Amino acid sequence: MIQKSWKERYREFREWQMRPYEVAAMSEEEHDCPTCHTHYKGNFCPRCGQSARIGRYSFTTALLNFLDVWGIGNRSMFRTLRDLILRPGYMIRDYLSGMQMAYFPPFQMLFLLTTLSFIILYGVNIRGITYEDIRQEALTQMEQAGSEDPNSAEAGITAFNWIMDISEQYPNLVSLIYIGIFSFFLFPFYRHNKVIPHMRYSEFMVAIIYIANMTSLYELVMMFFCCPLTLTSTLASLTAIIPLKQLSGFSWFRTIFTILGAFLALMITATIIISCIFIIFL
Repeated sequence: MIQKSWKERYREFREWQMRPYEVAAMSEEEHDCPTCHTHYKGNFCPRCGQSARIGRYSFTTALLNFLDVWGIGNRSMFRTLRDLILRPGYMIRDYLSGMQMAYFPPFQMLFLLTTLSFIILYGVNIRGITYEDIRQEALTQMEQAGSEDPNSAEAGITAFNWIMDISEQYPNLVSLIYIGIFSFFLFPFYRHNKVIPHMRYSEFMVAIIYIANMTSLYELVMMFFCCPLTLTSTLASLTAIIPLKQLSGFSWFRTIFTILGAFLALMITATIIISCIFIIFL
């Protein structure tokens, strides 16, 4: 057997990355649906949609039904996780082109991963570090950094506690707001791209949510091993370059430039708003 070189393996991997998901061929086996008693050929009943695989109830069926409640037992969840890691931008292309049944819904996945991240932050990690431990460590660092200016340090600590409280009480809402704001500044750079010449904001919003889901996957792994949050957020954010490049067809340089441009525009806007608020209250 001839062993393939790494170049050949990489070429095959690239071909697989760009190849859209292929649905399995429809079965020619005949079935009688137990629910609506329709006689049909195929994998699913055309009348009620029940799968032809459903048979007598078992512990396996019960487990799969339980997992389906959380989206874990659904085959599209595993496929989505795999593709978000190995071919994120191409997967998003497929989803936006209409291949929506093949992948797990982006909003539902976002809420699921956000909930999972808080489970990890509440002690289900390799060192048992909790959300309060992280908060206290950050507060200690802020107090040490602001020892020369107690008034500014106190204001910063108050703002930090407020943000942490809001994030803890409404994690999904905070995630959606953050994604919505950043996608608003990033969208002008991607409205006209090589792959989707006239992209809509709604389409781009879905793409950004999937990208946020991808970065959350990397964050969850690093959070489980208790990596510093600053390092975790930075490394996970850098991975967003890959799906944006694959989705748009831009070069690496242009993709990085668009992210930096959007981030700069966001910082300038935030600085102006904060300055206006400060002047009003002053």
